Amino acid sequence: MTSIAAKIGCTPQTLHDWVKKAEVDSGQRAGVPTDTAEKLKALERENRELRQANEILRKASAYFAMAELDRRSKP
Repeated sequence: MTSIAAKIGCTPQTLHDWVKKAEVDSGQRAGVPTDTAEKLKALERENRELRQANEILRKASAYFAMAELDRRSKP
């Protein structure tokens, strides 16, 4: 690992990480494949954005409902 890493210009740890990742992606080693991890990350991001949008819509709905009640109660 060390001699190969020196030949390609990276650290042995980096090369080890690449090999480990390639083994996971090919199914030779247990773990979450890269494509699955990327999909999960994208879904988590989308979920977070949707929760934020829902919270904004909930607050806006409450605000406009109160404004409508105030408008109706004034003579």
